Amino acid sequence: MKLEINNVSKRFKDKTAVNQFSMELEIGQCVGLIGPNGAGKSTLIKIIADILHSDEGEVLLDGKRISKMKREIGYLPQYPNFFQWMTARETLLFMGQLSGISKKRLIEDIPTILAKVGLTGEQNRKVRTFSGGMKQRLGIAQALLHKPSLIVMDEPVSALDPIGRREVLNLIQEIKKETTILLSTHILSDAEEICERFVIIKDGTKIEDTTMTELISRNHEPVVYVEIAPKDHSWIQLVDQLPYVKKTEMMGSKVKITLENIDVHKNMLIQNALDNDVDIVRFEVSGNDTLEEIFLKLVVSA
Repeated sequence: MKLEINNVSKRFKDKTAVNQFSMELEIGQCVGLIGPNGAGKSTLIKIIADILHSDEGEVLLDGKRISKMKREIGYLPQYPNFFQWMTARETLLFMGQLSGISKKRLIEDIPTILAKVGLTGEQNRKVRTFSGGMKQRLGIAQALLHKPSLIVMDEPVSALDPIGRREVLNLIQEIKKETTILLSTHILSDAEEICERFVIIKDGTKIEDTTMTELISRNHEPVVYVEIAPKDHSWIQLVDQLPYVKKTEMMGSKVKITLENIDVHKNMLIQNALDNDVDIVRFEVSGNDTLEEIFLKLVVSA
């Protein structure tokens, strides 16, 4: 099963939300569609799920138009909308029958689906009593009901608290072992954790399509990260003047320092800190930018 997005564009009045976007997704992959808010991620996801129609281009699944292959797609919106007075079991029965699944099959399958998403024992609870993470897991359950070949998720954890976010991320890790996944997110640490491939979108246009390994190999720059006590922050001004320091960059409580020669100059930097009575909380040598750092470079400069 192969997903093909060919030169898709979508406009809303005078704004182009998606601009000549193309990509392919092979079976078994988990791909993150990442970009800042307003980049066109949700619009593209809805086009792929056949909820919106593109103005130009086409979306194919297994060589057929997506409108004829909807039974092969599971869709999880950013905010799953359920009838609050229904139970979890009633919700899945209702939504499954809307999708054309027989009641007999649903009665057989729903306990298994609820177990898969970690809602065993919750089938008779009203949806209004569910936490945000539980509602999101119920949303994933309805997306899995018809055993799709591809699951499309729109910002699956952005609205959740840390506990709900971790629950859903762990669930996605399990699902991706048996189902192809395309998910949109602006939370880069989540994409880095669960996706093998990243497609970066800005202003509706694809600016990158790569793996983490490829990104790192292209953004390899030996640096040190130094965390120092707040009282010693003035030391950074001295570091800027050192002849072997190429640049410094504050990153929260840490400073990222790029050196001329990492092997030689890291020891000189430590000695300089000791000579100035700097309280070093943490000193880390790293040759790789994080996904967040790479993303910021791409989005700001693209």
